[in-house]
Amino acid sequence: MHAADLAVVRRVANIVHPAYPEADAVFAERLQLCAAGCLLLERAGDAMGYLISHPWRLGDPPALDSLLGSLPAAPDTWYLHDIALLDSARGTGAAAAALELLLQRAPAARLASLSLTAVNRSVPFWQRHGFERADDAVPARRLRSYGGDACYMVRHL
Repeated sequence: MHAADLAVVRRVANIVHPAYPEADAVFAERLQLCAAGCLLLERAGDAMGYLISHPWRLGDPPALDSLLGSLPAAPDTWYLHDIALLDSARGTGAAAAALELLLQRAPAARLASLSLTAVNRSVPFWQRHGFERADDAVPARRLRSYGGDACYMVRHL
């Protein structure tokens, strides 16, 4: 992903996550802080989705639509902030391919886990990819911005 792609990221976010709006500044900051964790998913030159992720602190998911300011000096997890796929990308293996990239980046950054906040009843999908529920590791107020069905999940590497 590049800064020039942020308009496409906004368009995809509006389609895929209308109930979870985030300011353009959030996408831009994540890209600036961790370009290696921000991917535009394309097929034949057409944007099909995106992934935004970055090193972070286990058990401390950032609130939705919040700026980070900086990455932690001593991160211990690679946090998958958002993955959004247009309907045309679903079932193509795009999510698994993006996850595979993160499974390479986390150990390379000396991080022992991947973590995320699952929404939209996506817990079974993430469980199929080796994530386990870890709601008890996070104060409920930390997940409140993601809605009532939000679930914090971790995959230890």
